[in-house]
Amino acid sequence: MDTQMNNFGLKVFSLVTIFMILIQNSSSTVADSSGDEQLETMVEEDENELAYSSSTHGRTNELGAMEDDLWLMVQKKGNQFVVNDQPFYVNGFNTYWLMVFAADQSTRGKVSDLFKQASLVGLTVCRTWAFNDGQWRALQKSPSVYDEEVFKALDFVVSEAKKYKIRLILSLTNNWDAYGGKAQYVKWGKAAGLNLTSDDDFFSDPTLRGYYKAHVKTVLNRVNTLTSITYKDDPTIFAWELMNEPRCTSDPSGNKLQEWIGEMAVYVKSIDPKHLVEIGLEGFYGPSTPDRVQFNPNTYAQQVGTDFVRNHQVLGVDFASVHIYADSWISQSITDAHLQFTKSWMEAHIEDAEKYLGMPVVFAEFGVSTKDTGYNVSFRNTLLSTVYQAILNSTKKGGSGSGSLLWQLFPEGTDYMDDGYAIVLSKYPSTSEIISLQSVRLSKFNSLCSWKCRWGCKKKHALETSLYHDDL
Repeated sequence: MDTQMNNFGLKVFSLVTIFMILIQNSSSTVADSSGDEQLETMVEEDENELAYSSSTHGRTNELGAMEDDLWLMVQKKGNQFVVNDQPFYVNGFNTYWLMVFAADQSTRGKVSDLFKQASLVGLTVCRTWAFNDGQWRALQKSPSVYDEEVFKALDFVVSEAKKYKIRLILSLTNNWDAYGGKAQYVKWGKAAGLNLTSDDDFFSDPTLRGYYKAHVKTVLNRVNTLTSITYKDDPTIFAWELMNEPRCTSDPSGNKLQEWIGEMAVYVKSIDPKHLVEIGLEGFYGPSTPDRVQFNPNTYAQQVGTDFVRNHQVLGVDFASVHIYADSWISQSITDAHLQFTKSWMEAHIEDAEKYLGMPVVFAEFGVSTKDTGYNVSFRNTLLSTVYQAILNSTKKGGSGSGSLLWQLFPEGTDYMDDGYAIVLSKYPSTSEIISLQSVRLSKFNSLCSWKCRWGCKKKHALETSLYHDDL
């Protein structure tokens, strides 16, 4: 028997043992701590083997919640995500340019490379763009006019993601000029004779709203040319994102953006009630919660027209999004203050998601740039560990902290696209190990919680406690 088969056999033995302990606990009528102690020991001993397996065999995920190769929609149940009514926690990444790379046969292979490498460290969700408005290799060349070859490239991204059991958060437009975004919609409006004075007119002008809605309708109703599955019916899509990092600085009160969010969230749901919807916010606190603005990274954050709690209370929004960029918002010189901010920023949003919103929160972008003064790989690893630990602390309590998406993951040979934040796993084994270990912990937590629910374990926190040790 070769090494891989031997390791697999050890894993099966471990799982059978855990399974029998769970049955024993569920059938007992008297609380008995010995079973929990055995389970804790078993999980602790199995941790190294699981980490090894996840890094060498890819995301086979025998412990996963999707047994028998089920591929169902991710849904929301209270403040947590579920698949087939079992917990689903996110360890994921951003790579925004997948559609553009897939549109060129010379670079299409990089999309497959990326998903393969991500799956090897157990990453389960990728956030990417489902837009490119009026730019080079545009998806939408002008309002409601599409390049079919680029749309086929997006089809490929969705199809390829499923092959590697990676789900997608698809963003529908941009606040920033890159890939067109709201500025391009305003250009189209001006070309049509509209009297527009600001890029923020995107949020209020009826014609521009109509342009955006038409794009939403086109994307959601797209039938994938490779799978024949309509996007709005495809479980590979985790969620729709209304906009990447929406801001409306012309209206610090937040009313203009709030109205737009409310209208567009309901519109997306009217076409596709099956998928989850999120806004794409950075997480800045606004006028509705004056006691929370203390957590903002700077005073300017209160003036960009967003309002974390209020924005996420609108009908149709299923989970909250938050971004973390201490090196952009506080200082480009690396200090421990970045880590302190990250911790308090996450804790505040997890608390608010639980207390005021009753929904999951995903930290949908976080990272640190190699261009920052004082940057080193050790600091980046510490930042990742800080974010991951905050998620683990929340999952341990059944809280709203439901996952994170690092910014950003690149395959080899794409360095020319690097904005300073790119992580190439093969170049940074220590970083890869941290990411892989987080995947193992979350996968293990998903699976044991699933078994606990299935077999009726009477001790509410027995499994949760057994998963978290001092070394986590």
